[in-house]
Amino acid sequence: MALTPEQLEALRSRYTGDASQMHDPRFAQVASTIFSEGGKRAAPYAGIPTLLSAPSLPVDPRAPDFGNLQVALMGAPMDLGASNRPGARFGPRALRTIERIGPYNHVLDVAPVHSLRVADVGDVPFRSRYSLPLCIEDIEAWYHHVVDQGVLPLTAGGDHSITYPILKAVGRKAPVGMIHIDAHCDTGGAFDQTRFHHGGPFRLAVLDGVLDPTRCIQIGIRGSSEYLWEFSKDSGMTVVHAEDINKLGIEEIIRMARAVVGDGPTYLTFDVDGLDPVFAPGTGTPEIGGLSTREALAIYHGLKGLNICGGDVVEVSPQYDSTTNTAQAGAQMLFETLSLMAFSPALKR
Repeated sequence: MALTPEQLEALRSRYTGDASQMHDPRFAQVASTIFSEGGKRAAPYAGIPTLLSAPSLPVDPRAPDFGNLQVALMGAPMDLGASNRPGARFGPRALRTIERIGPYNHVLDVAPVHSLRVADVGDVPFRSRYSLPLCIEDIEAWYHHVVDQGVLPLTAGGDHSITYPILKAVGRKAPVGMIHIDAHCDTGGAFDQTRFHHGGPFRLAVLDGVLDPTRCIQIGIRGSSEYLWEFSKDSGMTVVHAEDINKLGIEEIIRMARAVVGDGPTYLTFDVDGLDPVFAPGTGTPEIGGLSTREALAIYHGLKGLNICGGDVVEVSPQYDSTTNTAQAGAQMLFETLSLMAFSPALKR
């Protein structure tokens, strides 16, 4: 039924202002932080790119000072642990170039870059581009600086081997729990004469006492590497295979995840190969039959209020990502993690 002249005139009267003039109090609060006077806001394609378009805060590696940040966004451009296609070293740069993520998360009702003290602090300073053991040491040392200053780390990788030294920093005082979306459990042992690789970070973290396997859930597991993951079962991790997702349903997976990690400090790690290659072809070890982006978002949206102590998005390899779909998905999941951090009890108030 068409609007009456009176209804049309009422709409005209109410909505003749610029885009910053909102009537819903929630939206008005968001708009007030994003728009300047006259309804102007920053162009998403202009300026120097940063992760999630957050402010840039260069940090001196000789004397790291993260100021009064609550969350530090950073890159870990290292893929020396890749077992198949390399290229995730370019992941942080690819995520920085995605120009339109946020600012408002309508499901979680937060505009995290505007409501948190957060900045892109650059990349982990590496001593060597050739030595994986040295890179592992450098990541751990850098994240100790972050954690010791009470700042939550949120990282764009890099391959998944970066998460082991990050966990050594965030779990140094007490082992943390973990929610892990991936095609692979990444709990394998040493091979090719090294224990450092992207297929084994969580075995190392458990054995080092920084990750509590009984508070870990791994979601989306599939593919031909199942025989490598017996450590997950033996250590007490909860594993949700991709073929069980439709049987269980997203709501049940969310319930399981919340029950497994409880109220304790929890790390979120998202490998883009947890998504089906239809959604994320640009990764080193793609496996068909994975999560859709909608399913991944739904799982993260169900984690609001958990005690998130850090997170990452890893394995974006832009040279295999001709449509930039993978980088888009990775940047969105980074944004979802930051949105969840806004509600975390671990956040420095």
